[in-house]
Amino acid sequence: MLNKFQNIDRLYKSAIMLCVDFILLCLAVYFSFALRLGEIWPSQGSDFLFYISRSAWIFLVLPIITIPLFIRLGLYKAVLQYMGVKVIFATFQATTISCLIVGFLMMFFRESDLPRSVLPIFWFITNIFIITIRFLFQGILYSWDTKIKSRKPTIIYGAGNAGVQLVENLKKSSDYAPIAFIDDDIRKQGTILNYLQVYEFDFIQELIKKKNAKVLLLAIPSLNVQKRKRLLARLASFPIEVSVLPSLENIIDGKVLIENIKNVDVVDILGRSSVLPKKDLLKQNIQSKNILITGAGGSIGSELSRQIINLEPNKVVLLDNSEYNLYTIKLELEAISQKIDIIPALCTVTNFNQLKNIIINNEVDTIFHAAAYKHVPLVELNPIAGIYNNVIGTYNVAKIANDLGLERMVLISTDKAVRPTNVMGASKRMSELVLQAYSEKSVCCFSMVRFGNVLDSAGSVVPLFRKQIKNGGPVTVTHKDITRYFMSIPEASQLVIQAASMAKGGDVFVLDMGEPVKIVDLAYKMIHLSGFTPIDKENKDGDIMIKYTGLRPGEKLYEELLIGDNVVSSEHPMIMRAIENKISMNDLTECIRIIKDGRDRQDVGIIKKLLLKYVDGYVSN
Repeated sequence: MLNKFQNIDRLYKSAIMLCVDFILLCLAVYFSFALRLGEIWPSQGSDFLFYISRSAWIFLVLPIITIPLFIRLGLYKAVLQYMGVKVIFATFQATTISCLIVGFLMMFFRESDLPRSVLPIFWFITNIFIITIRFLFQGILYSWDTKIKSRKPTIIYGAGNAGVQLVENLKKSSDYAPIAFIDDDIRKQGTILNYLQVYEFDFIQELIKKKNAKVLLLAIPSLNVQKRKRLLARLASFPIEVSVLPSLENIIDGKVLIENIKNVDVVDILGRSSVLPKKDLLKQNIQSKNILITGAGGSIGSELSRQIINLEPNKVVLLDNSEYNLYTIKLELEAISQKIDIIPALCTVTNFNQLKNIIINNEVDTIFHAAAYKHVPLVELNPIAGIYNNVIGTYNVAKIANDLGLERMVLISTDKAVRPTNVMGASKRMSELVLQAYSEKSVCCFSMVRFGNVLDSAGSVVPLFRKQIKNGGPVTVTHKDITRYFMSIPEASQLVIQAASMAKGGDVFVLDMGEPVKIVDLAYKMIHLSGFTPIDKENKDGDIMIKYTGLRPGEKLYEELLIGDNVVSSEHPMIMRAIENKISMNDLTECIRIIKDGRDRQDVGIIKKLLLKYVDGYVSN
């Protein structure tokens, strides 16, 4: 029945409500007389019958005046399921104006048969009838509507302006059903805002149990990173899904919309305080220049492309060996800027001649070299392919940059290059040595930037956990003590660009990654803040199991950012310079020859011996 009613054309629905209102207005006139004269039903010879017969015109005039006012004030445009305070005000306005008009007509025509007090009584009864019937219909539709019943009971954390505006919008949502406010302000606790009671923080557990709260929406957009981190740490102990509103500057014109709601970002959980970039460093080697980004379709490469396109380069050459990734990032950048030349180059960095032609034809000034195989277990199982791609690819780019006298080349390196226990890390350290060797006598300024894990990158633990939680688990952690450094992709990319501007030649830059994070703690937080309970010794009836799978081939418990202790500060508080050992150009030439020969003969042993000789701290498994 509900579906049939919902599928009726809106014009017919409005017509039905109009007819209902006409009947209610006539009844309101009748009851106004009844209350004024103290009689419910007119009898022969009674005053009620006398006044009704002499003032019959009012039964027609009042509805005829009031209904058009209802139409004009938009009463029939309001959707019953989502009525708000505006409907009440519209009713008050219409009835007040109609009573004033009728009162004026009575004075103008000197009507003496109609008791004057009937009009204020009519005003009162009409408002009750019209408003009540709408909320009654709303209640019926609410009880019948399975979509509304399926809405998630939602707690709003923050009873300020953003929270109140959010509740107004949530009432129209098919996903969220607001049930209460939580606020730390003692003055607000115990009060009622927008029909919802404001509780203190300690009532969250009770709301979860008694009102079956499933979602908590954090509606304090002005909260800084550290306070948000502390709050999320407190919320992480409750099995409730936590979503947030964006920062205050992203809420335009004070409007808080459902579309602004987003899941808790891992950055929010980790609580890193990023430093604002220095604009002069960002633009210094980008503006009005031709830039080449290798691995442009990857996680880091694509974000570098987004950052660079906004810094007004003359041309951006996107190089990748994945057709789909290249196509995707090209489309995205073209949507951002129509003025900048965007050149897609389908090429692998191991193809020296094609790579050289691309650089010459596009008159490249600066290269950001992000192309690499980065997945530790996969490279461990395919060591020759990993080393050849990472080392020879870097060598090709560096040799071309040196031979053509380009301005700059920046290598995207990793913390896994420090005392590596895996082939991937050793290949990245070898790639650093390539640039360090070339930097000794080249006019091109070579530098490398070393940092840890970037959040939500391809192969990162974060999207894996998110997918596993969505599928109901288990969440797989390799070891209970494993830790990693984390940084957001945009922040890492901005720091890379700034580091490149500070390079003098041969620099190994190390980004400040903050404190290392225990992966199992991250798993617990992500499970809790997704609205689930982890299964462990303390809670065997939880929702999602955490499964320890053991360290993968070549994986370390702890990552480092420095090989030695020699580090100096730079112009940027989040960027340091590491003083690392180098190799000579003669040694480099011999290393490249051995790697190429080992690849041709598919001889893993000879390549690993090379890495053991030249990569400090490398331990082969």
